[in-house]
Amino acid sequence: MVAIIDYNVGNLASVYNACSLCDAKAVIVKDPQMVKNFDRVILPGVGAFGDAMEHLNSSGMKEAVLEFAKSGKPIMGICLGMQLLFDSSEEFGITQGLGLISGKVVKFDKSKMKEDLKIPHMGWNKIFNKPNPLFEGLSDPYLYFVHSFHAVTTDEFTIGTTIYGYEFASAVNKENIYGFQPHPEKSHSNGLRILKNFMEV
Repeated sequence: MVAIIDYNVGNLASVYNACSLCDAKAVIVKDPQMVKNFDRVILPGVGAFGDAMEHLNSSGMKEAVLEFAKSGKPIMGICLGMQLLFDSSEEFGITQGLGLISGKVVKFDKSKMKEDLKIPHMGWNKIFNKPNPLFEGLSDPYLYFVHSFHAVTTDEFTIGTTIYGYEFASAVNKENIYGFQPHPEKSHSNGLRILKNFMEV
């Protein structure tokens, strides 16, 4: 049983459909009291960091997610959902995140790029990954990205990096907490493999 957290952001339906393709029973959950009843949680997300955190706070969903994390059961953040796992974001000013993984979220720095690339980073790109259960069965992991901000964290928590002008952390893991900057639900067979692996950790 997988809870897809509804915190007033986009992309819920595509995550739900991808879970169904993985033969996982998923439920879109608005009630924070229900979260503890599930085996796994997915934080999806397309939208602004500040708006997302405001809704998580006002709805009581922030505390529900933090309590779930303490239980040791697996959580995956996708795109904005991954960014929310960190301490803070610089999007439209500094906003505090969930603080489940040490690090911050920053905008792509065009001054660091070796070539003039468009922001947002949009399209297919490769993850250079460390061994991790969520990458089992992937030989050439190209995934679909859409984002203007990325995480800055330590090697300790980084399980995948991607190059767009420069190298950035595109997949993270700390104990039972996982995050993917790309969209597994939009990444065809590679993305479904990641989701299937998540259902088995």
